[in-house]
Amino acid sequence: MKICLVGSSGGHLQHLLLLEKFWIKHDRHWVTFQKEDAISALKNESTTWCYYPTNRNIVNLVKNTFLAINVLRKERPDLIISSGAAVAIPFCYIGKLFGIKVVYIEVYDRIDSPTLTGKIVYPVADKFIIQWEEQRKFYSKAINLGGLF
Repeated sequence: MKICLVGSSGGHLQHLLLLEKFWIKHDRHWVTFQKEDAISALKNESTTWCYYPTNRNIVNLVKNTFLAINVLRKERPDLIISSGAAVAIPFCYIGKLFGIKVVYIEVYDRIDSPTLTGKIVYPVADKFIIQWEEQRKFYSKAINLGGLF
């Protein structure tokens, strides 16, 4: 199985890195921001650097949509796993159009309200993971795996 792991740098990337016991066994490709933490953590990994900033930035959303088309055509993953943030949106939607399974992990630190990315990706996610039972009020069909930390 080939996996495409998509997430902003910082905490979103850390969420994905915590899944190492799963992704280490598979062929994989990463998509994240070209920032120091990501460069260091992914130095030996197949990586595509996406455009940022992404928060409410329509120009970079369009650029990342075209990037998603190109990366997903080239890499041909069977599964996309994302923990957000906004870069997840084009990859999850384009991936769904290409018939790729989508798993989204809602962030750990949002208990009382859903993230914007979570609300947007929820309709296309094959599996939507929450880390707190309180998050279920926003995502009724989610799977609670508890905290990844």
